Amino acid sequence: MDYKKLGGRIREERLRLNLTQAQLAEAIDISDTYMGAIERGERSLTLDTLVRLVNRLGVTVDYMLADSVSGNDSKILEQIQQIIDCQPLERKQMAVNVLRTIFSYFEKEDK
Repeated sequence: MDYKKLGGRIREERLRLNLTQAQLAEAIDISDTYMGAIERGERSLTLDTLVRLVNRLGVTVDYMLADSVSGNDSKILEQIQQIIDCQPLERKQMAVNVLRTIFSYFEKEDK
């Protein structure tokens, strides 16, 4: 398991919610020091702590462990859904347009 990537994802979600490390640590009943070490990838976390963390951040365990679990199409779609759920409609449409452009480019490359 890549704890640095997991910690980075936790930090990213914490910042998305405008929470400090101290606020998140208090919400899930761990120390500030431990929270910082988790985000830096220096410490592992228990399943219980992970569950409290994803519940507070409003994300799924799959999303948090995406780098550690082999993916398939449904998991990739879940990750995309997780990313865009909290975005306004115009940003969602912009993301769809970007994906179309990317795949259009790939199709031209394949020819």
